[in-house]
Amino acid sequence: MTKAFCVAGHTFHLELPDGSPLWPLLTQYDGFVTEPVDDPLFVLSAVENLPETDKAPLYVAEPEDEGQPRLDLYSCKEGCLVEMAPLASLPPCAKMLMSPDYSKGSLQFLKRSQSSAVFAVNNSLMLMFAFRSAPYKTLEMHASVIMNGGKGYLFLGRSGTGKSTHSSLWLKYIEGSELMNDDNPVIRVCEDGVTRVFGSPWSGKTPCYRNVSAPIGAIVRIRQAKFNAIKRHNTLEAYASVYSSCSGFKADRGMADGQHKTLEHIALNVPCYTLDCLPDEEAARVCAAAVRGEVRDE
Repeated sequence: MTKAFCVAGHTFHLELPDGSPLWPLLTQYDGFVTEPVDDPLFVLSAVENLPETDKAPLYVAEPEDEGQPRLDLYSCKEGCLVEMAPLASLPPCAKMLMSPDYSKGSLQFLKRSQSSAVFAVNNSLMLMFAFRSAPYKTLEMHASVIMNGGKGYLFLGRSGTGKSTHSSLWLKYIEGSELMNDDNPVIRVCEDGVTRVFGSPWSGKTPCYRNVSAPIGAIVRIRQAKFNAIKRHNTLEAYASVYSSCSGFKADRGMADGQHKTLEHIALNVPCYTLDCLPDEEAARVCAAAVRGEVRDE
């Protein structure tokens, strides 16, 4: 059975066996269902077995703690092999083989657990989306996003720095705020030149899977501090800040070139900041006062 989903204007296909018990567990994709297309962004198919192949490390993850997922990338003659585990301390629960252009992926489950299989499907789709969409002015981000006044505000930062906390402060104290996505939104420079942020079926631990979008009002990097202060970035600072929070494999020349063009557009056209802050009401109000109404990308 094939189902099609559309995220940030990109349609991709997922192929699982008819009657697979996984389909009812993938409800986070319900709002993104669309009709299959002749030329999808990519196709991910579940298979019984992947071919045995020699592999060489491309990227072996070093998660910040053992409670984080693990994704290891290897090169092989067929393309790119990915081994994944829901926790860094666990052995792989699945492996995926991607074609050299990332347009086709074959996923083999190594564990019979349904939770492990759902993890594998989600992470395979996220990875293929990030890799395959990069040349199309699209960035998959690690961020939390608030919508307010018809604009989207992205909060960036390393895991545990308070992205979700800051979003929750906007929801509580900044009137008209709503959560778009809490972990993996998508940025795309659209054909009209406007840079928009999109919700996605991937939102970390917060179940916020909204098929909505908005022009970006600002991008704010969160840093923990003993005070609340916000500073506007110059172009180079903006580029570096957004670059550090976008997903992709920078060693791939085509992917890196695509990301560079998108990042350059963002750095030149979207207001970017660093917010040094406490987890309090004042932080949300300081941030909101600085960023709302300051939109140049229209």
